[in-house]
Amino acid sequence: MIFNTYIYKSSLVVIIPLMKNPHEDSDIIPEESLKKALESDIDTLDDSVVAEEAMGDTIKKLRDKIKKLESEKQEYLTGWQRAKADMVNARQRDEAERKDFIKYANEGLIADLISVLDSFDMAMGNKEAWEKADKNWRVGVEYIYSQLIKVLTENGLTEINPMNEKFDHAKHEATSYEPVTDEKLDHVITGVIQKGYSLNGKLLKVPKVRVGEFKK
Repeated sequence: MIFNTYIYKSSLVVIIPLMKNPHEDSDIIPEESLKKALESDIDTLDDSVVAEEAMGDTIKKLRDKIKKLESEKQEYLTGWQRAKADMVNARQRDEAERKDFIKYANEGLIADLISVLDSFDMAMGNKEAWEKADKNWRVGVEYIYSQLIKVLTENGLTEINPMNEKFDHAKHEATSYEPVTDEKLDHVITGVIQKGYSLNGKLLKVPKVRVGEFKK
């Protein structure tokens, strides 16, 4: 048997058996054999095209799924970062509130003790009567006073004694004005009637003062 080879659509090789014609010397390709061979090659080509198209669809679907997963991942990451920042801010607020609570937890008690300090100041401020008291008694009272001041200071209380400072309506309370001959003392505090106090920077009591007033 003799074979003849044909190239179909530049990619498929068709091998057709050649049949010998009993009446002629030349080789003849049977028509039926050629038809079957061509049909077989066409079927093979169609299957390849379908397989390639199916693979293309699969790759596209995978790419779309990857994009969706990346988008979801970014959303989750952003949400987690936002939640973490909110948690840190909440902790900072809680810590600040806790510190403020500790700082001012004893505010009521300390404010009540200020009147006791005022009583000590009034007693020791009257020099004439104070000097007449028994020395040992005075030493004992002064020691108690210093202990009280120490405890209150350790808890954030600060004494405000604005003697010789410029008078400020927002910080001081003027109980009286006294004439002064020196112009430099005009609106200057010349006497402190009662000291003021602040607790950790918060004003608890405004000092009561006497203010100089210069007149020509």
